[in-house]
Amino acid sequence: MTSTFPNISISTERLVLRPLDEDDVPALAEMMNDEQVVAWTTVAHPYTEADAREWITRLAPEERTAGRGIVLAVTEFLTQRLVGIVHLRNTDWRVRSSEIAYVVAPWARGEGYASEAALATAQWLFHDRKFERLELRTAADNTASQQVAQKIGCISEGVLRNAWIARARTGDGTWTEVRTDVIVWSLLPEDLAGVGEQLADTGGFTSYSDWN
Repeated sequence: MTSTFPNISISTERLVLRPLDEDDVPALAEMMNDEQVVAWTTVAHPYTEADAREWITRLAPEERTAGRGIVLAVTEFLTQRLVGIVHLRNTDWRVRSSEIAYVVAPWARGEGYASEAALATAQWLFHDRKFERLELRTAADNTASQQVAQKIGCISEGVLRNAWIARARTGDGTWTEVRTDVIVWSLLPEDLAGVGEQLADTGGFTSYSDWN
C-alpha cells in the first residue's frame, strides 16, 4: 500500500498553506511566467492558464495520491492572495525523507514568506509526520533560494556538478538553457531547535488533516 500525505492546511502567523483550487488558476499562471521562476525551474514558458489548470486539477493531486509528495498553495492570511507554492517531492517513505521546493510570486518577495512557509512545512513534516530528513536543492547562482535554506537552518552538504539546466535571457531577449551546479542542503529535526522561535512565539502552526 502506498503511503500518502493527508490533505491538510497549515497556518502560520501570516500565511495559510492549503491545497490548490481552481480559483488559483489566474494567479498561478501569472506567477509561473515571472522571469525568476522561468530561470530557475522547468515550468513551460509561456505558462498558460490551461497549464495552471492541469497542474491544479490533475498533476498536483497525483503527487499526493501516488505518494510522491504534496503541493500546497501559500496564501496571505489577511488577503488570501496567492503568495506562492510549496512542493514536497521525491518522498522516500522508508527513509522518512522528502525534498522541498518553493516558488514565490514577485509581488510577495522580500517579506520572508518563503522562509515562513518552508519552516512551517518542515515543522509539520517532522512533528506531525515523524519524518527524519528534508532535502533542498538550489542552483549555484540562485542566491535567493540559498538564503531561504540558510534562514530555516539547512546545512549545505555539497555540490552536484553540472546537475541542473537553468534558463537565461540572451541579448535578443530569448531564453537559452545554461548548465549549472546544484548545492544540496538538508534539514533534520534537531536542526530546527531555536530556528522556529518566531512561529513558536505565536503558538506555532495549526494543521487541519483531511482539509477540503
